Amino acid sequence: MKRNIQRRGGACGIVCGTVRRQFRILCILMLLPVSVLWAVPDSDLLKKVDSLASYFGTDFSAQYTIVQNKPGGKPTTTVAGVFRRDSQETYVIVVMQPSISRGQGYLKQGQTLWFYDPESRRFNSSSNQDRFQNTNARNSDFTRSTLSEDYRVVRGEDVKLGQYNCRVLTLEATTKEVTYPKMKIWVDEQGLLRKTEDYSLSGQLLRTSAVPEYTTMNGRYVPAKILFVDALRGATINGRFVNEETQITITKPSFEKVPDSVFSKTFLEQVNR
Repeated sequence: MKRNIQRRGGACGIVCGTVRRQFRILCILMLLPVSVLWAVPDSDLLKKVDSLASYFGTDFSAQYTIVQNKPGGKPTTTVAGVFRRDSQETYVIVVMQPSISRGQGYLKQGQTLWFYDPESRRFNSSSNQDRFQNTNARNSDFTRSTLSEDYRVVRGEDVKLGQYNCRVLTLEATTKEVTYPKMKIWVDEQGLLRKTEDYSLSGQLLRTSAVPEYTTMNGRYVPAKILFVDALRGATINGRFVNEETQITITKPSFEKVPDSVFSKTFLEQVNR
């Protein structure tokens, strides 16, 4: 009988010790930041950013209102219709306002980008790196996200950006076809892009952008507003340098199928006839 009691006591000690260890581990885990618990490799996080900012399996269209603010001058507004078919690497942009630019358009087909001028009725070759309508937005800002294809992650860290817990990824380009050879991006816990800093090859800051608001539709995320701040262009007013800014407001988003004929030169030639 005594041996049986000793054996039961030993077993009880083992069980109790195991429970105590599990409790200590649980307490430690509860003290860790939430992001540590569900963290994924930074390369996978970059792919998630792309997946949320790209629309495969469906077309996308919306109205973009682009307000350019140059210090010391009056804001200028451009309104454009944007049509994307990410699965085929194509998009069309038609400028509707101002009247002086009405009918101008862009057609991207793969790596080729055309700009259409209705006055001359000619198509001229353009580039993803070019400024859109002389604003602080670039043509590459209107297409699907390809960060995981064009960049490698060289560093990642957890930070707080306002109300958001974010992962900051420092990126270096793996191709010469990108607009910016170096970037920093702030990704929130959902995998949504909240802020970017764009750099030259030498490391000079060129532009900062922010996405303060998203709308959701059919389980997909669409930026509601995007703000671009040019780090180099601006003017000195009252002794202080004021940067140029461009704000894009995206309204009337749709994931309905866009007619195939829209993604063509013929569409841009006929749209204002």
